Amino acid sequence: MAHDIDWASQGGEPESSDSMKTFGGFVQGLREHTGLSREEFGSLVHLSKHSVESIELGRRLADQRFVDLAEGALGDTGALRRAFRHMARQPGLASWFRMWARLEVQAVSLGTYECRLVPGLLQPEAYARAVFGNSIPPLSDEQVEAQVTARMDRQRMLRERPNTSFSFVVDEHIVRRRLGGTDIARSLLDHMLAYAQLRNVEIQIMPLDCAAHAGLDGPLALLETPDGRYLAYSEGQKTGRLIVDAKEAAVLHRRYATLRAQALSPLDSVGLLERIRGAL
Repeated sequence: MAHDIDWASQGGEPESSDSMKTFGGFVQGLREHTGLSREEFGSLVHLSKHSVESIELGRRLADQRFVDLAEGALGDTGALRRAFRHMARQPGLASWFRMWARLEVQAVSLGTYECRLVPGLLQPEAYARAVFGNSIPPLSDEQVEAQVTARMDRQRMLRERPNTSFSFVVDEHIVRRRLGGTDIARSLLDHMLAYAQLRNVEIQIMPLDCAAHAGLDGPLALLETPDGRYLAYSEGQKTGRLIVDAKEAAVLHRRYATLRAQALSPLDSVGLLERIRGAL
């Protein structure tokens, strides 16, 4: 069974890059050396021949599942796995985050808990600039622009994928912090309130006076793949970890479900955000 993503319905295929084209050419070379047509190879990696063509031409992001199946179909040399580690969708994304970003574009649901700063998918441009402007060591102007551009591009998912569910749980102190100043704080709250009106987006605030909190171990990012797998991602200082083990991911998904039950409801959260905005 093919597990394809309909890129046309998602606003077009993702932006190509030199590394995607190089990886695609590598796949094509190995496939042709093995003597497989695109259709034959597609049946082995659960993709249509058109999706195989998109990967080979660098128009579609491959994921870990494709790499694992392709290795088996092309001789288990390990060459594709090594090449895949060097593939990036775009500049501006941290190296440890790129794998998760590849998975995000195919997910049917995503959940995010944050206790440090507003999640990147909810940040307006001015707030994102303030975030990157606080980096230590300082970033150059070119580095800041690359980071902001990547973040704004990634954020388009919320509007371009109306059939994907996005859930956010954010600690209250984050939205009360005036990072970058009062004007940026206002733009942040307006931005979050606008996204909260979308049917596929739920924003919940974990109140300061909560007596129980299931997120004390830190931020969480969760997703469900089109074939029903549950994955998780944990990020810390200059590092991140993709969690694919089913048992470990299940624990984190249960933890996130508890967080959602402990947080204010989406409606009450919007009310709180409006009150904070009105006081600025």
